[in-house]
Amino acid sequence: MIPLSSLERTAEALMAKAAIEIPDDYLDGLRQCANTETGELSAFVLQAMLENYEAAKHDRRAMCGDTGVPRWYVKIGNEARVEGGPVALEAALRRATAKTTHDVPLRPNRVHPLWRTDHNNNVGIGAPEIEYSFHPDAIELTTVHKGGLFGSDYRMLFPADGIEGIRRFYLDTLVGFGKRGLACQPAIVGVGLGGSKDISMVLGKQAACLRVVGSRNPDPRIAALEDELKTLGNSIGMGAMGFMGSSMVIDCHIEVGYCHTGGMPMSVHMFCLSSRRACARVDAGGRAEFRTDPMWFTDYMRRATVEWERPAAEAAE
Repeated sequence: MIPLSSLERTAEALMAKAAIEIPDDYLDGLRQCANTETGELSAFVLQAMLENYEAAKHDRRAMCGDTGVPRWYVKIGNEARVEGGPVALEAALRRATAKTTHDVPLRPNRVHPLWRTDHNNNVGIGAPEIEYSFHPDAIELTTVHKGGLFGSDYRMLFPADGIEGIRRFYLDTLVGFGKRGLACQPAIVGVGLGGSKDISMVLGKQAACLRVVGSRNPDPRIAALEDELKTLGNSIGMGAMGFMGSSMVIDCHIEVGYCHTGGMPMSVHMFCLSSRRACARVDAGGRAEFRTDPMWFTDYMRRATVEWERPAAEAAE
């Protein structure tokens, strides 16, 4: 039985880590951009960002004045038992969100869409979002503080659009975001292909927020497309924060889901230069192992078809 108090303490620590400490994989990608950037203003911004991250870690302050909208991703195994059950876990995650909003502090960004009611703690109706996945063992918590305004788009493509259509929408989105200041670059770009509209949006956001820089989709053809889109995104003449340069995309991640035979839904999401995420695996005794890689897209998550029992498989044959 995992003590609820241990999960709540872990959640509070994760919220602070995500707000203050830039993940090493993004930091390494940013340094590579800084080493190759030729645009004068873009290079200046990249250097300022690196200095800002060091200052945030040293002073234990949030790395960006806009601390995004906190959300949670929870992986639960068959054998994981939480004191009070999943309802108590959700309440603990909401308490941790409210407490660390006050303690870090984070900007209280969550308001009612019509009445603009603000509880000053990033908690409200449907907030913070809590998404679940399942895997064979343990319990893992990941918090992501993603910008909550722009940086996402969707289009229903069709099979005949093919890879060329994917390239076109991807470029349209990046150019539009860059020209209008709708995302803070350089960013991790997540692309969701397939599913229905809602699933495509979920896959794209998860691809941006829950994979580390340098990771590649296990399908070699999709991995090659990830490399191509990263290069393509950095060839449009935009660098850090939209200035002229070549550092718009730190990395590109693509995740797919099976879709209706007549369509090819596609979403594009940008996880901004404050790439805020933190993760922990909590064992049965309540001990937490912290890391920055959510390890969300496992082989189990990407399984493609029915897992037949052997007698059923023989019958099907």
